This record gives sequence, structure tokens and C-alpha cells, in this order.
Amino acid sequence: MNSKRVTMRDVAAEAGVAPMTVSYTYTRPTRVAAATRDRVLAAAARLGYAGPDPVARSLRNGATRNLGVILGERLNYAFEDPQAARFLAGVSQVCVDNRLGLVLIPSTGDADDAERVREAAVDGFVLWTTDAADPVLDAVVATGRPAAIQGGPDVDGIQVVAADDREAARAVAGHMLAGAVSPLILSHPFDRERWTGLTRGPSTDVAFPVTRERLAGFRDAVEQTGGDWAETPVAVAARNTREDGRRTTEAALSGFDADEQPDVVIAMSDQLAAGARDAQGAGVRISGWDDSETAQALGFSSIRQSLYDQGVACASIAAGLMTTVGVPAWSLVQRG
Repeated sequence: MNSKRVTMRDVAAEAGVAPMTVSYTYTRPTRVAAATRDRVLAAAARLGYAGPDPVARSLRNGATRNLGVILGERLNYAFEDPQAARFLAGVSQVCVDNRLGLVLIPSTGDADDAERVREAAVDGFVLWTTDAADPVLDAVVATGRPAAIQGGPDVDGIQVVAADDREAARAVAGHMLAGAVSPLILSHPFDRERWTGLTRGPSTDVAFPVTRERLAGFRDAVEQTGGDWAETPVAVAARNTREDGRRTTEAALSGFDADEQPDVVIAMSDQLAAGARDAQGAGVRISGWDDSETAQALGFSSIRQSLYDQGVACASIAAGLMTTVGVPAWSLVQRG
């Protein structure tokens, strides 16, 4: 049995054409006459030639036609978190429209995270929000490839796509605090350590930029409505899930006296807000973020933004289709 690898030149000789004609048959078929193209494909079939080696072609062209998505989470997060899934749907749409592949690159704090990024066969990177100390940021910048990050942080060499979270947080908290006596804020984690628990008046200088901006907006609203931020309870959830929202709320409630039980819960996501509703029932006003189907079904106020559009924007930058985008829009949807 002949184990010699069939090459493009072998196919060209079999079909009686130039090697460039064989190359165009696979890569630019409209440049080859139909009869010639059929002859080349028939010769390839006789010789068992499957087409140009995609790895070799990407090395020659300097392009892989793939985008890398760095999640900063466990890989299953992409499929379990509704907002991450919405964001990835936007990224995927750009890939579909431009015939690009999509490579998911988990980054969970392991020592080899940066090496995984450096070795990724991709033309650009899309990143889910992380903190400025994350080593994958330097690894992405060092590749010299285009990159965009949803939510931040702001790093030279990586374009940030983020709504004005502070202003949006000020708006939703101002709405919820009207008439409130004992508010509770339900927060995303402060940093990659993901401490969970109850604190009061935390510093708004925390590592995760999305959490930082939303805390700052909540503090603005508390102070503008005459409240004392130093006494404002903030319950911190480890993950953006409904179950984490329920557990974190229940743990926080156990630390309140009967006369200081919260009458409003201002959550940083619809998933956390739904968990708070599960923990407290329908008698307490709650608000969320992202105006998902969950917020609509449970009837609570939420900040509406399109993470799908932000995914499109990030992927367009990573694919080299644009270099900058405007600040994404948001609006407050009031319910209840």
C-alpha cells in the first residue's frame, strides 16, 4: 500500500493543470471554470486528496480564521449563565457572518492560564470582564492581536466595551430607595477570590470593574437620598446564579434583627434578584440588572442593556472589522 502523502502538485499533474489552479479550486472556486474545477475535483478523488492542509494554509496566510473567547470562568459558565450566553450569541453571530471559527478559552486562575492564551491559534481575542491583575491580560496584549473586553478593566492594547454602569446603578438604586427604610444590596463578587458574606458600606475600590462601578452608583444613590453608605448592608454572592442569590440572601437575613429586615433588595443581576425573591417571597421589592425574561416573568424593575450587541461589538473588534465602538446604551425598566 502506498502511504505517500498526496500533494497539490500530484493532483495538478493528474488533472493536467497548474498547481495554482488546484489551489484556487479549493480556496477561490469562482476563479476557476466549472469544467476545470470538476476535472480537478475528480482527480483529487481518484488520488484520495482531501484538500489543502488548513494548518499549513493558516501559517502561510498568517491567519487562522478563528476568534478566541476568554471567559475567566469555568467552561460550563458559558452555557449556564443567561447573560454570558447572550453575550456569546452576539460573538457567534459575527463569526457566522464572517465565516470565522470560535475557540472558547477557559481562564480559572490556574498557573497555565496565560500559557493557554499564548498558544491559542486565533486571530483575535474577546474577553469577559476580569480584574486588572489577571495575568491573561498581559498575555493577550503580548500577542499583538486585536482584542476587546466586555466590562473592563481598561488596559492598553485591549478595547473596552462597557455601558455606564455607575450611572445605571445610580438610576435603579434611586428608584428603589424611594420610600425604603431598610435596603439590602446584593452584589457580584469583589475579586477573583470570590469571598461571600455580609458587609456594610464596603469600599467601592474593588478589583472587578463591573462590581466597582455598580457599587459606586449605589453609594451615590444612597447618599443622594439621605442614607448612610457606611451603614448600608451589602451581601456578596460568589457566582451569578439564582441559587447563589438565594443562599446569599438567606445568610444575610439571618444576621438582621427583626426590626431591620430589608424592605427592598437591589441586586446586580436578574439571577441574583430572582434568588432574593426565592428567599424572601413576593412581599419585598427587588430590582435586577439586564432585564431578562426572568425579570419580566417575576415583574421586578431592572436595567435593560443588550449583552448580545456588546458581544457583536467585541467580536467585531477582535476580528479586525472595527477599532472602536460607542458606549452601549442602557435604560431603567420600572415594574411593580
